[in-house]
Amino acid sequence: MTPDSFEMHLRRRGLFSSDAVAYDTGRPGYPEPVYDLLRQVGGLGPGADVVEVGPGTGQATGRLLDLGATVTAVELSADFAALLETRFAGRALSVTVGPFEDVALPQAAFDLVAAATSFHWVPTDAGLRRCAELLRPGGWLALWWNYFGDPDRPDPFRQAVTPIFEELAPPLVDVFPGAAFMAGAHPYVLDAPARVAEIDATGHFGPVRCETIPWTGRHTGAELRAMFATFSPCLALPEGQRAVVLDAIEHLAGEIFPGVVERPYLTRMYLARRG
Repeated sequence: MTPDSFEMHLRRRGLFSSDAVAYDTGRPGYPEPVYDLLRQVGGLGPGADVVEVGPGTGQATGRLLDLGATVTAVELSADFAALLETRFAGRALSVTVGPFEDVALPQAAFDLVAAATSFHWVPTDAGLRRCAELLRPGGWLALWWNYFGDPDRPDPFRQAVTPIFEELAPPLVDVFPGAAFMAGAHPYVLDAPARVAEIDATGHFGPVRCETIPWTGRHTGAELRAMFATFSPCLALPEGQRAVVLDAIEHLAGEIFPGVVERPYLTRMYLARRG
């Protein structure tokens, strides 16, 4: 990553706190097989000590707590951190504000480091080394992402919304989730050889297990508007242009897809055990 692209990366990483309500309303959670895998092979369960990297508004946090974990959440955004503390008050959660790669945490003290659609915002080498430092021997690393598309299933909404981007915000055509499939590219989330190689390169983990979970997202027009409003390319638009694009997305959902819009999604997981 060049210095200029790294600076852009940092700016986009900081954009998400600009609308915590939209993120909380629009971003879907994760399918239950994610947590089944974490219980089966990732050490999740009653009494497990978990570090969650970039929990946002807590789409995964609540389920980790429900399953008996004690969670230390490391959140970059003070707004999101405050929301987490309010939402999960009285539960086994502590929240630390700051970049994951920099905050002070006890070494070799955790059974699981979990990152749900967040680790792409962490400097890869430093972040993975930090994960290894925090885990007890035999502890687990679990990185997973929702991907808002599926190359093996049709997505009528994606096809319908593309002309809106072409007309109102052409730069979004190639950067919104799902567009890469149309271009034959390999999105970051689904590029298993690259993600596995990054974990292997640390020398601290055993074989990486890669799992793909297909599922269906269901959204109202207002929820789709809120979800698209949380994507960093949209957040980077001028406010007036962003509002026009979001208005058009919500109108499309109600006009062509009345009621609930169904979209094909994937969750990709990468799990590895600390040596």
